[in-house]
Amino acid sequence: MTTGTTTTPTTTTPTDTPLTDTDEADLLLRVLSALLREDVVGLRSRSTPVERPDGRWLRLAAGSDDALLLPVAEDGFQCETAARRPLLLRESDGAELATVDEILAALRALADPVDRDGFDAFAEECRQTLATMRLHTEVRDEVMARLTARYGADPAHWTGLAGGLAHDTLAAHHDHPVYPTARGRSGLGEDQLRAWAPEFHPRFALRWLALPRHALTLAEGATGLPGHWPTPADLGLPALDRTHLTLPVHPLTVGAPLREALREAGLEDGAHLAEQPYLEAIPTLSMRTVALTADPALHLKLPLATATLGLRNRRTIKPHTLVNGALGQRLLEAVTAREPRFQGRILHADESTYAHASHELLATLCRRYPAGLDDAVVIPLAALLSEAPGGRLVVDHLADRFYGGDPLTLLDACLTLLFDWQTTLFGYGIGLESHQQNISLVLDQDRGATRLRLLFKDNDGPRINAARLRDTLGTDAFDPGAFADPRILVDGDEPVADLFTTITVHLCAGAYAFGLARHGRAPLERLLGLVRDRLAEAVERLGGAPGGPGATLRARVLDAPRLPVKAMVTAGSLLSKERSGAADINKHYTHGPNYLLWAGGSR
Repeated sequence: MTTGTTTTPTTTTPTDTPLTDTDEADLLLRVLSALLREDVVGLRSRSTPVERPDGRWLRLAAGSDDALLLPVAEDGFQCETAARRPLLLRESDGAELATVDEILAALRALADPVDRDGFDAFAEECRQTLATMRLHTEVRDEVMARLTARYGADPAHWTGLAGGLAHDTLAAHHDHPVYPTARGRSGLGEDQLRAWAPEFHPRFALRWLALPRHALTLAEGATGLPGHWPTPADLGLPALDRTHLTLPVHPLTVGAPLREALREAGLEDGAHLAEQPYLEAIPTLSMRTVALTADPALHLKLPLATATLGLRNRRTIKPHTLVNGALGQRLLEAVTAREPRFQGRILHADESTYAHASHELLATLCRRYPAGLDDAVVIPLAALLSEAPGGRLVVDHLADRFYGGDPLTLLDACLTLLFDWQTTLFGYGIGLESHQQNISLVLDQDRGATRLRLLFKDNDGPRINAARLRDTLGTDAFDPGAFADPRILVDGDEPVADLFTTITVHLCAGAYAFGLARHGRAPLERLLGLVRDRLAEAVERLGGAPGGPGATLRARVLDAPRLPVKAMVTAGSLLSKERSGAADINKHYTHGPNYLLWAGGSR
């Protein structure tokens, strides 16, 4: 193994002479750190630690007469160490491997031959991400100027759901806390990104497809399609009004992907693509979901023939996920009805309206946000550490307006409510995949005092301990067997606790402790202590009965020597599902240190 005694992590990364291309240097540090965390080709388990004058290096034998040398720094967020400059060296000649292609080629040579195609695919993913990062650097000033002109100079005053779209744009310029190539989108070039990606805050008109009524499945029990929904006549197809319904199509899907989808669905003859676009939209952070400019509270989730967070993580919409999302919403409503302290504090988007034609590119979700948010700041967690116009962090702007200039007080308020809600769900046997993109802070003034609420969306991928849910909620309130995806229901608390750890703890709490420490807002131990204290308080409310939810979270999260960590590169790009064994590429884990123990005084 590469590490000995665990030590308190530092928040700085040693730097040597930087590469000329800062974007590539930053990307490679993230890529190497992710590969180290996931132990790709044995970077952790097969390496030998070597102490040098500038710090620790890992030596990985690359053949009978050569080795690779990786300099590392103490880290602690999901892995004991992270890569540092001067990046990867070849021992035989001291040559620095300092480009995407050089580094991945060297690691590919060490991989099992059956996995090498995955390294080639990941190398292409890195190249696309690097091109996108360079584009972001080039256009950043232009985008910030556009946002300032439209919404004002201070993001703490970008209010309502329309202002939330501007926060999405800031978040799109910020890197994912785990996945190193999150800014890349498979197969999209500069013109397509400028026209449709959230980091450019574009506006564009949707395309529409008229499909025979019998071919479309609408949500059971939904009140009907939104009022903005066009008829065929509205789209210049009056002859189809009695026989067809319309389905929105993202402009990126029009063309070969749409033709192939219609052929596979057997709808080539009955479908009609309207010539005229209809309804203007702005992309949200997820890109495939767009908000209507005329009604920002209505978001349409539209399938795309691209991928993010791994080449196997396609942005299509499988019809069963629409069913699962609507059921997930009903489940959360049932829990909230039994837990009155969350009413009005935990908000949910309505995801009960959808339509599909039994194909992953012929589907849409109509997501309706709660009313009454026009005067509130609605901001995804993913935007908090983003750089705002003028160069300050978004969290600092929000702290100035709502928390007397103290970002830790803001974080404290957020963690208190977040952990209370998520541990309560765990007590019912429920774990949500509610990561930074799926939770928004809702901040406003209520009778002169700051009010913080949390707004949730995208409830289609939970993990549920069916036995615990039946015991606590009862099948009369909700039957867990109604979900269409068998992976949702699990035996026991452990898979639910793993999801709770990797999403709620790592992405929605730990990432902010390490991030704020890195930006100098407070010492890391103080921030980790805040995370641990608020989580411990929430767990305490579940009680300590042996085998109960509180005891499980204490044993598997607060006091566990190591914690599960997402292995997203391995499952999403490098290995096939057969090789990785991942039933769900978003829930495939390795393990890392428990940084909560450092906060609790254990070293």
